[in-house]
Amino acid sequence: MRARDLAVPFPTITVDAPVLEAARLLAGYNLPGLIVVDSAGCPVTVLPGTQVLRLVIPGYCREDPTLARMIDEPSADVFLRGADGKTVADLLPRERPEPPVVEPQATVLEVAAVMAQKRSPLVAVAARGGPMLGGITLDALLDRMLTA
Repeated sequence: MRARDLAVPFPTITVDAPVLEAARLLAGYNLPGLIVVDSAGCPVTVLPGTQVLRLVIPGYCREDPTLARMIDEPSADVFLRGADGKTVADLLPRERPEPPVVEPQATVLEVAAVMAQKRSPLVAVAARGGPMLGGITLDALLDRMLTA
């Protein structure tokens, strides 16, 4: 089986999209992350869902999660509002490593190796320098590997 056979249409986002849009996509599609693309649809990077959380959780709670216990539930539920006015670009590191991308003819082992090397729960499938054809999640890859 090749990457093109495992790839499915995958929601993408651009760097100028609002963070709340990214959060809605993550939640709406139950995704571990999003593939960030440029204006031509070419993968730029992967935005893990945890990066969205890092932006909206107060720094003192990230440093010491036990402090989060001090916040009452109604107040805790509004942390996402802190992302108003922020864009996906605000979540990304200044220096971006190469995105986890595999070519359509990549094998299952190649897909797994890229995920492991990039520590990414998803990869984009795209011909070299071309627009994205789809994405493969870790869940889908493991399902395929366990049924083989």
